[in-house]
Amino acid sequence: MESYKREFIQFLQSAGVLKFGDFTAKSGRKIPYFVNAGMIKTGDQITKMGEFYARAYMEKLGKKQAVLYGPAYKGISLSISAAVALSKEGLDLPFFFNRKEVKDHGEGGVFVGYVPQAGEEIVIIEDVITAGTAIRESMEILSHLEGTKVAATFIMVDRKERGQTEKGAMQEIEEQFGFPIYSVVDVYDIIEYLEEDEANAENVARIRNYLAVNGAK
Repeated sequence: MESYKREFIQFLQSAGVLKFGDFTAKSGRKIPYFVNAGMIKTGDQITKMGEFYARAYMEKLGKKQAVLYGPAYKGISLSISAAVALSKEGLDLPFFFNRKEVKDHGEGGVFVGYVPQAGEEIVIIEDVITAGTAIRESMEILSHLEGTKVAATFIMVDRKERGQTEKGAMQEIEEQFGFPIYSVVDVYDIIEYLEEDEANAENVARIRNYLAVNGAK
């Protein structure tokens, strides 16, 4: 396993972002592990998180000019931290996020921050994808920005789960909307990391059993 992947998984655990147990995902599935970006709650933690996203962005897209979009609520801090980290790498990108409810006073509208213009490309900064529900919601929101297109999505963890068919949720999204989805790590990286310590045997077994039922074919 690449050292940065191990470092990232260790960071997720130490920050309480990656937990093992019994949880329910947004898709309604009962899952044996949970990735919750909402547990990031200190300046140091969000700085490190942004640096991992920035590294992934630079590896996959280089110095590509785009507008970062963070879906409310967890994506807000993720997109801002990524923008800050990328600026330190010499890539100054605008960012924006959505409101859960449309504001009907002041500047109004559903978006906060930079509003992409026709011809510009958007990169979505999300936490995880399980069945693809959140990304589809984001695409519906972004569809109101005429003349723009989504160039890519970056997430923390690829859960390698099936979506609405037997295909992987990420593959379905890529085929439906025509843009790639990149992750810092995937569930098999997490399994490999856990297998380094026999004390994690139960969690490994539960995740593998879960993937046997819900994993992409």
